[in-house]
Amino acid sequence: MAVRRIAILGSTGSIGVNTLEVIRAHPELFKVVALTAAKQIDRLADQCTEFKPLIAVVADEAGASRLSKLLLARNITTRVLFGPKALITAITESDCDTVMAAIVGAAGLVPTLTAAHAGKRVLLANKESLVMAGDLFMQAMHSGGGELLPIDSEHNAIFQCLPEHFSKLPKAHHGVEELWLTASGGPFRNTPIADLSRITPEQACAHPNWVMGRKISVDSATMMNKGLEVIEAYWLFGLPLEKIKVLIHPQSVVHSMVRYRDGSVLAQMGQPDMRTPIAYGLAWPDRIDAGVVPLSLNQMANLNFSEPDLTQFPCLALAFAAAKAGGTAPTVLNAANEIAVAAFLDEGLPYLQIPQIVEKTLNQIEVLAASSLELILELDAQARIIAKNCIREKQI
Repeated sequence: MAVRRIAILGSTGSIGVNTLEVIRAHPELFKVVALTAAKQIDRLADQCTEFKPLIAVVADEAGASRLSKLLLARNITTRVLFGPKALITAITESDCDTVMAAIVGAAGLVPTLTAAHAGKRVLLANKESLVMAGDLFMQAMHSGGGELLPIDSEHNAIFQCLPEHFSKLPKAHHGVEELWLTASGGPFRNTPIADLSRITPEQACAHPNWVMGRKISVDSATMMNKGLEVIEAYWLFGLPLEKIKVLIHPQSVVHSMVRYRDGSVLAQMGQPDMRTPIAYGLAWPDRIDAGVVPLSLNQMANLNFSEPDLTQFPCLALAFAAAKAGGTAPTVLNAANEIAVAAFLDEGLPYLQIPQIVEKTLNQIEVLAASSLELILELDAQARIIAKNCIREKQI
C-alpha cells in the first residue's frame, strides 16, 4: 500500500483527533500534509508540532498570528493561513490525495465540494455536504473521478454490507430491498416528554455510548442527526427514501444493516468507536488495526431494536418531511437546526423549542430546486436569519 497524503478538515474535533490517532499508529502508511481548525489554536499547534503538515488553516487572522508564533518558537515551518478561502488552498496546494471532511455543519460544504471536484479520495464525515447539496456533490464526485467513502458509522456500515461495486451494478441486479440505519436513541429515549422541558446542555451532550462534539451530541439527543443521515444515505446509495428505515438500537453494537430481496440481512457490528470507520476509510480497500478493543459477543447482553416514536423525536419527523419535499428543504432544515442547537447550547433556547424553531423556519421559506451552489448558500443564510428572528421572538 502506497503512502497516502492526508488533509484533515477539522483536525481538532472528535473525528479529526481520532483520525490522527489512527495515523499515529501507522506512520509507514500515512503522511499528514494539511490540518485545519477553527478556534482550538493550542491543540492545532501541538498537532502541527507532531505531524509537521505543509499547511495549517485557522478561522481568523488573530488565530493565525497566535499559531504562527507558537510554531516559530518550536521551529516548525508549517505554512499558516486563515479564512474560508484558505480551506480550499489546504486542498489544492498541499498535494494531498485524501481529504478527511470533518468540519461540522454547513461550513464544511465548500471545501468538501472542492475536494470532490479535485478528484480526491473524500472521507465524508461532514454529512451536511450531502444534506445541503446532494445532487451537486455527487455530480462533483463523478466529474472529479475521485473516491467517496462514508465515515459516519451508519453509512460506513452500510457501505461494508453492500455488494462490491454496488454503484456500478444495474438496480435490478443488486437485490437490495432496504437500508436500516440504527440509532441509540440518545440519552432521552425513555424520558417522558414533560420532563424534557428542563433538559440542560450538559445533559443533552452526555451521550450514553459515543464520544462526540457538543453539536452532534445534541443532534443525537433530538435524533435530528439520524434524520440528516437518512438524507445522506439517499444520496450515497441511491435508494428511494421509503427504502431507508431508522431503528432504535440502544446498545450501538450493530451500526446499520442491509436487507436483501432473498431474505438475508447483513449487519456490520463493532464497538461504538469512530476509529473503526476512520481506519476503514483511510486504508480502503485494505484493513488495518484501528486500535479498537475487539467486540466480544459472548459477553454481550441482548440486542434490542424498535421503531422510533416520532412524537418523542419531532426533529426526526421534520427531517423525513424535508427529505420528502426535496430541493432546498434539507438546506433550510439544516441551517435552522444549527442555529437552534447553538442557541440551546448557549442556554438561550429551551431544549423542546429546537424542533419548533426548525419547523417555523421551514414554513417560511419556499422549497426550490437545489440548482446551484449560489442558491443553496443564499437560502442557507436566509434560513439562519429567520431562525434567529424566531428565537428572538420567543424570548420577548
